[in-house]
Amino acid sequence: MNILILGSGGREHAITWKLAQSSRPLKLFVAPGNPGTAEVAVSLPVDPLDFPGVREAILANRIGMVVVGPEAPLAEGITDFIEGDPALAGVAVIGPRRAGAMLEGSKDFAKGFMKRHGIPTAAYETFTSGTAGEAVSFMRRMKPPYVLKADGLAAGKGVLIINDFDEAVTELKAMLGGRFGAAGSKVVIEEYLQGIEMSAFVITDGISYRILPEAKDYKRIGDGDTGKNTGGMGAVSPVPFATASFLEKVEKQIIKPTVDGLKQEGIDYRGFIFFGLMNVEGDPYVIEYNARLGDPETEVIMPRIGSDLYDLLEGVAQRDLASRQVIIRPETAVTVMIVSGGYPDSYGKGFPVSGTGNVSESTLFHAGTGIKDGLLVTSGGRVLAVTSLGPEMQEALARSYRSVGKISFSGMNYRRDIGFDLKKYLE
Repeated sequence: MNILILGSGGREHAITWKLAQSSRPLKLFVAPGNPGTAEVAVSLPVDPLDFPGVREAILANRIGMVVVGPEAPLAEGITDFIEGDPALAGVAVIGPRRAGAMLEGSKDFAKGFMKRHGIPTAAYETFTSGTAGEAVSFMRRMKPPYVLKADGLAAGKGVLIINDFDEAVTELKAMLGGRFGAAGSKVVIEEYLQGIEMSAFVITDGISYRILPEAKDYKRIGDGDTGKNTGGMGAVSPVPFATASFLEKVEKQIIKPTVDGLKQEGIDYRGFIFFGLMNVEGDPYVIEYNARLGDPETEVIMPRIGSDLYDLLEGVAQRDLASRQVIIRPETAVTVMIVSGGYPDSYGKGFPVSGTGNVSESTLFHAGTGIKDGLLVTSGGRVLAVTSLGPEMQEALARSYRSVGKISFSGMNYRRDIGFDLKKYLE
């Protein structure tokens, strides 16, 4: 089986790394990939949003399965494109069609879906530029902080949490006025949920589902969850506060109603579903859906899957996922993200990265690297995900931080407190 993974970040490297361990005879291709994926797969210089280019790559390399990593191609309809092309008949796609990707592509659709199917989430209303006055009145009746969400995809920057009413009104008007382009033509305003966040993941063939390891990621750039939001500065799996009874609630109240709701609405959803959750005094609420795996959560999920990932993907393709098993390893996995100086704002690129060859007790997933004059260099804001397994969290953390200490490049930055907030749950 020839498999094409679309994407170029740490998530795609982790997926490729896991598939490379399969006992099945697989040949892996990644478009466009990165220096990390190139160690275990063939890199193809194709943008995942270049659908004709993807088509050519599928035909030229006799691809039998496509795994879609990032959200943008899904929202743009890459699955519909492949499945609708007679020349690509028989190619399995792991990733929902555009209708299913609306769970992530439209906050308003997702909130309406949850409301229709009784899935616990924060109270909300949706507004446009024509109803901005009503939005202000709605916020006056709310208690701060105010949660404002651009309806569409905004590269992870479309959610604002603001304590001051006047500032919230100013930001609302800026969003409706075009700050996020078409993504902000509608804005969802919702109540603030007080609790602690975590993420759950499933893979589904549209009929049944299998639950993957849960994770907690760290979005803020600074220690102590301070500073601006990023794409993710680290992650931990399993989540110490996610007890068996809590996870049972997640499956019963959220996962099962979501998969059943998609079927009831005639949405043939095949792929991964990410559930961004808030634990509010022991009860789970959905903050958001993603129509793919998270990043950097994938970098801690994949090392904890003890079974063959291809077996699960084949179960999706053949629609017999119910007969496939997920083996979850008991160890803790942690990842610490090494980022460029200045990230998440402006940052330089092309700085040589040294020391990666000295790392022996962690796995390095490449997120934003390139090759220049034969040297590994930085090419993005998030550069390397340093992932370690350990019998318990403290040992896994120690291994990752020891490995981080062996790597260097100009302006290198990372959080020094990943997982520290979870220690109280382990005592």
